[in-house]
Amino acid sequence: MSDTVPKLRDRPQAEFIREKVEMLGPALEIKKRSVVISGHRTSVSLETEFWHSLKEIAARNGQTVNHVVSEIDSERIGNLSSAIRVYVLQDAKQRSTAGAV
Repeated sequence: MSDTVPKLRDRPQAEFIREKVEMLGPALEIKKRSVVISGHRTSVSLETEFWHSLKEIAARNGQTVNHVVSEIDSERIGNLSSAIRVYVLQDAKQRSTAGAV
């Protein structure tokens, strides 16, 4: 019989991964927040780190989080939480590329 769950054979690698995940603990906590999109209140669930990054993006652009989320919502395809995560990731990539040049 074959196991459907792959096993990590390299113990040091497994321990390394476990330590990294433990360090991320607070950043991975899901927080549900209310936002207003086009005059309608809705709730969005995101990891704490994404909320922090979204607030930084809004502040850097002189906008509110609600305004940034409304912009994301107007252009999204699919799930709003996923669209926000992709937006934050793209912003980070763009900033790191701009800083590397």
